[in-house]
Amino acid sequence: MTSMRELPTVQSCAATSCSYNENSSCHAGAITVGGSACGTFVEISFRGGVDQGGLVGACHRSECKFNDKLECTASSVEIGGQGADVADCLTYEAK
Repeated sequence: MTSMRELPTVQSCAATSCSYNENSSCHAGAITVGGSACGTFVEISFRGGVDQGGLVGACHRSECKFNDKLECTASSVEIGGQGADVADCLTYEAK
């Protein structure tokens, strides 16, 4: 199991309508990648989150080469629009 210090960071986020996004930086304490997108994406009328950059807490994409027991092993991830979702995990690579 990965310790909190070792969790990958969200390097950048292009989902500017997300309430955790501030200047293309994720401010969620930890995100979950579920399906093909950031499952933590939320679009509400105010900004929220923590003062530091976000981490990847869990990944449900078992077919990704960076997924090890539902944890992301990439050094960092990028989130952005690709296709229908505005918050896709752009770091995803198939096994």
